[in-house]
Amino acid sequence: MEEFALIERLVDGLPGRPEVLVPAGDDCAVLRAEGTGRDWLFKTDAVVEGVHFTPEAPPEKIGHKALARCLSDVAAMGGRPLAALVTLGLPEGYDAERVVRVYAGLTALARRYEVAVVGGETTRNPGGMFLSVALWGWVPAGRAVLRSGARAGDAIFVTGELGGSAAGKHLDFEPRLREAQWLVEHFDIHAMIDLSDGLAGDLRHLLRASGVGAELLKRAIPVSRAARQAALLSSAAKPPLVAALTDGEDFELLFTVAARDAVPLVDGWKKTFPELRLSCIGKILAEPMLVLRDRQEVQPLTLQGYQHFSGADTDHDD
Repeated sequence: MEEFALIERLVDGLPGRPEVLVPAGDDCAVLRAEGTGRDWLFKTDAVVEGVHFTPEAPPEKIGHKALARCLSDVAAMGGRPLAALVTLGLPEGYDAERVVRVYAGLTALARRYEVAVVGGETTRNPGGMFLSVALWGWVPAGRAVLRSGARAGDAIFVTGELGGSAAGKHLDFEPRLREAQWLVEHFDIHAMIDLSDGLAGDLRHLLRASGVGAELLKRAIPVSRAARQAALLSSAAKPPLVAALTDGEDFELLFTVAARDAVPLVDGWKKTFPELRLSCIGKILAEPMLVLRDRQEVQPLTLQGYQHFSGADTDHDD
């Protein structure tokens, strides 16, 4: 059973409570916090040795990645992080110094974004090291940005550049918390998601949740230098555009806004984040389909993003 069919089976009929505003199915769960003017955000994620990082990976970057993945999801909701719990699994004969350095990377990132690390669990895992982070955050009441708000005619934007994350970005990315806060404070962001499973996959999640379609502009998709270099160095590498559409773990923001806001958004972005690229890559369609336009030619986009359990060589969060 492929990943998303399994997830549908698992979440069908899960128990809820009246306080649950957004259950499983978005970047974070959202719960009502009565009397606070806030809604709580909850997210959990894991990194596993041999799947999300190799035994040779710098320990500090392993810890950084473990927390940054959750922070990226909070950013995608337009939220702010508060506190984290960390579950650590270790094999027999683990290297204590390595574990300390992993935690140093995690706590350095936590300090930068004022996240309290308030406890967790340590357990034995014969398969190697893993870290699972549970993150608690918040948004102003009723202001969480969901995947389900995209509207026909919206402009589609993406931050940064896409593809080739295996060259190093997947261990050393910066969660777009500051950028997301600026977006929600200055514009009506209709829908947003972070790119963990690839543009082609995560855009489909957003479109499905919103009940709409999209047209992407081939020449507007921001292909990373790493993806281009990989294609130059190896004939076995993906073509750069394919990498930008299907590689996971870019952890950039994909979002939609009303077309009338596109120009002022771009102007404001250039002044506020001059070193980070922002690209308008297409538009939302009323008809639920996904197509790629290259000048006058329009074709269905059949490429998929990453899926767990599909035989791919790297893993990405859902």
